[in-house]
Amino acid sequence: MIFGRKGRERFRDAVTAFETAVRERDGDRSQRALRDLYRHFDGAGQHEAAEAGPRLAALLPELPPGPRGVVAVAAGACVERGADAGACAPYVFDGLAGTLAAAGEFCARWAVTGGGEFPEPEPGDPAPDVVDRVGPDAAVGWWTLPQWEMASVALLNHPRVCTSLGGDRRARLLEALAAVREASGHDFKCLAYALLVLDDEPLVVLHRPTGTGYALRMSGIGDNFQLHTLLADALVGGGHVPGRAPSAQEVAVCRDAPGQVPTTGSFNLVAPDGAWVWNEGTPADIPVVDGVRLLVLDPPPYARGWPAGRFFPGMTGDLRLERPLDAREAEHLLARCAPAA
Repeated sequence: MIFGRKGRERFRDAVTAFETAVRERDGDRSQRALRDLYRHFDGAGQHEAAEAGPRLAALLPELPPGPRGVVAVAAGACVERGADAGACAPYVFDGLAGTLAAAGEFCARWAVTGGGEFPEPEPGDPAPDVVDRVGPDAAVGWWTLPQWEMASVALLNHPRVCTSLGGDRRARLLEALAAVREASGHDFKCLAYALLVLDDEPLVVLHRPTGTGYALRMSGIGDNFQLHTLLADALVGGGHVPGRAPSAQEVAVCRDAPGQVPTTGSFNLVAPDGAWVWNEGTPADIPVVDGVRLLVLDPPPYARGWPAGRFFPGMTGDLRLERPLDAREAEHLLARCAPAA
């Protein structure tokens, strides 16, 4: 591995060589330059990675489906080193949409050609028997979907990307992903959760034991474990409701500090219809009532602990208490909520 100025220069040269070969449609040179790009990536500095990310992303529409996923991962890795996620996003999410469509076709053809256990995507090209069974485009779609998941999650760690993606496009991606997950039984959980992250989202919380309510706003929260700890900090730690307040370290790792630390639950999260809102889910599971997500907090039915932290370590989480509800407003909302199932 070559570090320092020489390493940075070799990475920069590899990016330029790859870009030139792709523009000139020279497959052999493109493959060699791509290998060089990956070989010298660790030696690249932040400036070189920031410069390379948008350039690599812009090449995605010009690449064949197979190498396209590999280059998307490289663009995502550049974003993790400081490249402009917003500049890369249009190309990466166009590629993700196309790959999800191809993976959906793979699932359909796999079912009508005998079904059975789905093959695990592995490094390299799809197995010849898989290609023969479903066709090359569908096979590559299934094979490269994990690569597009990695690239997309790297971009979705940035609030600007979440916001710019737009509700309609996000819904279409989630619908296509849900179809693949259901048909294949494969999880793709990181991609699903990243697409579900809410930004600057209002949340009304009702604390049933005290009859009080609170208006909050949340951003960058990957799962309800994280939300649970931040709620306990805002409401118990803030002196609004009784219970166990998380420590400063537990809160910090749920916001922007690295690592995980043990914590204990303070509430039972419940939907207005009485259904439990599981910690294993996401804030997007909380139902919308009259245009705002509405969550009820009950006493925990049993002691439960977990590692406090963030589902997406690169994503900053935030939950802000905006105001307590007045007593009449809280009472009105609670009267509409069913007891916990």
